[in-house]
Parts: sequence; C-alpha cells; structure tokens
Amino acid sequence: MAVEAAAEKQASDIVLLDVSQVCSFADYFVICSGESERQLGAIGDEIEHMLKKDGVRPIHHEGTPDSGWLLYDYGDVLVHVFVPAGREFYQLDELWNKATPVIKIQ
Repeated sequence: MAVEAAAEKQASDIVLLDVSQVCSFADYFVICSGESERQLGAIGDEIEHMLKKDGVRPIHHEGTPDSGWLLYDYGDVLVHVFVPAGREFYQLDELWNKATPVIKIQ
C-alpha cells in the first residue's frame, strides 16, 4: 500500500526491498523520491492516509519535508521518502544491496 500511495503522488524511483534476510529490525523497506519539499509532504501524507484507512498507523515518524527526508516506521515495514540529493547522500539502496528487490518503479 505504501508503494501504491507513493506512486499516486508521482514519487520517483520507488523501490520495495525485502530486507528480511539481511536486517534484524524490519522485513521490508520502501524507498522513494520526491522532487520538492511540497511533493515530499504530499507523498508522506498520502502514505499515512492510505494506510490509516486500512487501520495501519505508524509506530514512529521522523523528518520533515524541509529536511529532505521522511521516515515512517510501520514495524516490519520502513518507508523512506527523500529528495534526490538526500537519497544520493544516504545511499540506502546501495547500503541494502544484498536485499531482494520486490518492486522497482522508475
């Protein structure tokens, strides 16, 4: 659902990684990018809204659109929303390159 919500708000480079075999604190990572602070906020809001409609609320939320990064912790699923420069800086895709890609949407 997080991937669907991000795509709904035109997030770019959306990746769903199965990290269950290489990570002890989560099973999946969703990583995506937004081009501006405004788009980051819209993507984050849509993810929260869509999951909340299904009764799923984040355990924890960090970051703000003006910081260039948002994190939503749903327990087994972590959602990262970055501006492109932040995503390139933190390189989570590369850090978790042993994870199994489930979905990639350019």
